[in-house]
Amino acid sequence: MAVENWISDRITQLVDFRRDLHRNPELLYDLPRTAARVAEALREAGVDEVHEGIGRTGVVAVIRGRSNRSGRTIGLRSDMDALPIVEATGADWASELPGKMHACGHDGHTAMLLGAAIGLAQSRNFDGTVVLIFQPAEEGGAGARAMIEDGLFQRFPVDEVYGMHNRPGLPVGEFTIAPGPIMGSVDMFDIEITGKGGHAAMPERSIDPMPVMAALIQGLQSIVSRNLDPVDSAVVSVTRVQAGDAYNVIPQTLALAGTVRTLREEVRDLIEARMGEMVQGIAAAYGATARLDYGRHYPVTVNHDAHTEYAALAAETVAGAGRVHRDMPQTLGGEDFSFMLNEVPGAMINIGNGDSAGLHHPAYDFNDDAIAWGVSYWTALVRSRLPLQE
Repeated sequence: MAVENWISDRITQLVDFRRDLHRNPELLYDLPRTAARVAEALREAGVDEVHEGIGRTGVVAVIRGRSNRSGRTIGLRSDMDALPIVEATGADWASELPGKMHACGHDGHTAMLLGAAIGLAQSRNFDGTVVLIFQPAEEGGAGARAMIEDGLFQRFPVDEVYGMHNRPGLPVGEFTIAPGPIMGSVDMFDIEITGKGGHAAMPERSIDPMPVMAALIQGLQSIVSRNLDPVDSAVVSVTRVQAGDAYNVIPQTLALAGTVRTLREEVRDLIEARMGEMVQGIAAAYGATARLDYGRHYPVTVNHDAHTEYAALAAETVAGAGRVHRDMPQTLGGEDFSFMLNEVPGAMINIGNGDSAGLHHPAYDFNDDAIAWGVSYWTALVRSRLPLQE
């Protein structure tokens, strides 16, 4: 492993920082302590600029290289928010805030990018400028979009941008990446069915929304199996049904909710259109009415081809060619780094978290052994994309 001496010297500090964030998780945009700790640590690291409050609670740092002959700038992004989950790790550094925990490793992501900030500010061993982006609200709040709408890339223009996420099940010290669509779009839907309530013993005097719901759920599942090309990936999941309050009452209304995931925008468009047709048509067939509210949250995460290779080559300088995999399986999980990749070319790589519990699981914990690998990757990427010129 290509770990520089300064990383080994700083590992204890970075682990302590990570575990401090883990003990004190904060959700979405409500990150006063986390953002303040990050900004303080960046100033202590000696970066050139620290900007707070971007996208509400995002933090951006700027580090200038030893020279700037190229005039180029790259962005490195980490997420900072936790999840509303009750922790079950039993770790000494477990969450001290009931119902909140870092169950996706954003504490580790933040520590790794902070480590890169320390090394880059110390060495300045690159030509150009690095913009470090510490983002809020990745877990459903579209914090990347909020930072972009707050002028992120206007205030800090970058030529390319990179992200990194940990991957349970991938050995520590290994990386995986692939070009093209790697993570799904994230859409949410709400459906309200309105019939005519009444006595359960007299259904003929009512319009029961329950059969409408049953037919609609069946119909929604047929979109993927019968309307899509079999080689396309998509998921339509109904995850919540709410109706009725008594055994002997047919409810007047019924509410459904769920999520749609795809890997192509064209598929996304088709599913939304078909859902709208089914909601109206099936409800009408039963004499009821229905309304669909369809919300598009995160776009498909698409790695740019050239930048995927740049990231893989940087990882190889750290881990070796045999430990960097360019065939990362696609997933329909979502990632709001997609907003940044829609604005600026770049790529997201996954770093091994070892044999840990899965992401968003109460027993999950970021593997501190991955920190040195992640810091090494970030600094290797900067040096390879912004090489000093003779």
